[in-house]
Amino acid sequence: MGFMKVAMFFLSITIVFSIFMATLTGAAVYKVGDDAGWTFGSANVNYRIWAATKKFHVGDILVFVYDKTQNNVLRVSLHDYHNCNAVNPIRSYSSGNDSITIMGPGHYYYICGFPGHCLTGQKVDVRVPKVFRPSDFPTGSPSPAPATALSTTSVHVTAPAPAKSSAPSLFINNGLGLGLSLTLFMIVIGADYVF
Repeated sequence: MGFMKVAMFFLSITIVFSIFMATLTGAAVYKVGDDAGWTFGSANVNYRIWAATKKFHVGDILVFVYDKTQNNVLRVSLHDYHNCNAVNPIRSYSSGNDSITIMGPGHYYYICGFPGHCLTGQKVDVRVPKVFRPSDFPTGSPSPAPATALSTTSVHVTAPAPAKSSAPSLFINNGLGLGLSLTLFMIVIGADYVF
């Protein structure tokens, strides 16, 4: 019976941590090609238009769903993307249901490596813009002018205000909101499962 209590305690912590991280990151999951998936032929999707209608962010997840006997997913360089060159991929996927987490800003180029597929449009360029944080902007006043210079005007540079985020905040009321609730939940759950 002791093993079950320990297992339930760790399961509870894992669930709470997973919910906390998912809420904190606000990651979105994108099925590439939406309902059509990653496909070739009559149901072919214009993946350029598909990607242009999305706002990708670091931490988002791309899901490629396809028939693994007729398609695959290759992450390639820009040059190989434009030339549909499948010879030297950065990474290969072939499960038929691949989840790929976006790890940083930039362009991520994917093609299907099956002959002819990329040339007829089975390729996608996922653009992830860099997000500027308030710490990326200069703060404070500019350096004063040298003592010998005479100036009748004053220049003051102010950093732009941080953009409002649409992501939910976990730390409401200076850290007492959901963060405190999750901590209390873990303590209450953990109290029953003392070693």
